[in-house]
Amino acid sequence: MKYNLGKKLLSERFYLTCKLWMMAAILICSFGMTSCSKDDDDIIVVPTPEEQVVLNCAKPEYLKAGDKVAMISPSYFTPMETIEKAADVLRSWGFEPVIGPNVGKVLDGKIGGTVEERVNDIRWALSDPTIKAILCNRGGYGTIQLIDQLPFDEVKAARKWIVGYSDISTLHGFWSRAGVMSILGTMSTTLAKGGTDKTCTMVRDLLLGKVPRYEVPAHQQNILGQASGVLVGGNLCTFAPNVGSRADATKGKDLIFFVEEIGENMRNIDRQMRLLKMNGVFDRCKGVILGEFVSCGTEFTDENGEVISIEAMLHDLLAEYHIPVLCGFPTGHGDVNLPLVMGAPVTIDVRSDGATLQFNIDGDQQAVNTATITATPTPAATRMWLAGKIE
Repeated sequence: MKYNLGKKLLSERFYLTCKLWMMAAILICSFGMTSCSKDDDDIIVVPTPEEQVVLNCAKPEYLKAGDKVAMISPSYFTPMETIEKAADVLRSWGFEPVIGPNVGKVLDGKIGGTVEERVNDIRWALSDPTIKAILCNRGGYGTIQLIDQLPFDEVKAARKWIVGYSDISTLHGFWSRAGVMSILGTMSTTLAKGGTDKTCTMVRDLLLGKVPRYEVPAHQQNILGQASGVLVGGNLCTFAPNVGSRADATKGKDLIFFVEEIGENMRNIDRQMRLLKMNGVFDRCKGVILGEFVSCGTEFTDENGEVISIEAMLHDLLAEYHIPVLCGFPTGHGDVNLPLVMGAPVTIDVRSDGATLQFNIDGDQQAVNTATITATPTPAATRMWLAGKIE
């Protein structure tokens, strides 16, 4: 009986203890639910500390006559006939082209090989000490598939220029995160036309150490001011999805952010820019450069029903940051596509009478008036196809 009584007392005590804990839990949950129903102003949000990234990119060595340039297809496939024509242009510039082992392969009728094959071609170009620069053949789509397989240490140790734009923006971000500058510029598909346009010859000159100091005409949507920072960015719909990835160069501070686009409506451009805004990118910017917006939408209007430009839309989005914005820079998917050194320290000076963009790196600085540069026109449909926007 004593045992049974003790057992009963223990059971009752256990029951009371459990009941007290349940009541406490109900009170806590009720308090939590009541707190959550209050106005947003009463809720204290503790921000999560962001990863601190310092972009201190090293400049690769400039090339000289006889240096080897690797030609690879990390994105869409490029026909060998086009690549051979581009190789002839490289030879005429005094370089020795070397075509990647997997160039010419096709996956799903579009992409330049499997992920493994494309990664292997990048690593091949990085590991060969006789290769001094890497030229991408075409953009389109596919580089985002590679970034989890690429080694930061090999990119940093090799310290070689990689050249390209459009979908290659992902690799520019990766190179910047690895601590190496790169060149956002034209590729084999354009070189194959002869390589005589300024769009092409300025890439050649930059590889040889002739650094442009751009003078840009005034634009009505410019926001005036001067700023210095590290140049990051590229094609908007390629670059924005990299936020939070190993190719996200926007995690640094004191940025000069460059953006361009082709074949997108204004809604999607606004959506991608607001994604960057919500991720704090523009809080870390000292300035913004708006490049070419080719064949993009015009569906937004002002209060009078007048169509507004993409530059006007982005002016309004960026105005709250009180940083200089340089509009109309001729880089992107237009006929004129001037090269930029990504990961480089730059200074922009946006004035009422025009603007300048200067790369603060060693080299033979040369003034370039962007208003005087022309190029052979490319049909709009061809540009859209090269960008992977249409089949």
